[in-house]
Amino acid sequence: MSDPEPGEDTRRTYLAQERTLLAWWRSGLAAFAVAIGIGRLVPALLHVSDRPFVGLGLAYGALGLAFVFVGAHRDRAIHRHLAAGRFEPLDTRVVWTLTAALLLLGAATMVLLILVS
Repeated sequence: MSDPEPGEDTRRTYLAQERTLLAWWRSGLAAFAVAIGIGRLVPALLHVSDRPFVGLGLAYGALGLAFVFVGAHRDRAIHRHLAAGRFEPLDTRVVWTLTAALLLLGAATMVLLILVS
């Protein structure tokens, strides 16, 4: 196996960060898809009032926006830290906020589906 070229580690680090940004975006897009499914498709399929489902769909849409925003903010911060030769881990408050949002939305989705069945 040959030695990596000079700068290879830096290039790999930046490419890994790029993949991480794309993962944030995929999470946002998935939340947008769930927002459409919950807000529009589920009430149409179940033939029920769409009001509570639209509210839940809007919450999933907001979560999608949060994923896109946090991902872009994180990408910018990582680029600054890498240029300075430092590493800054993701703030645990962000992790716990997004985790709590996902848990609450998941629980609300299950409760709403139980109530309409």
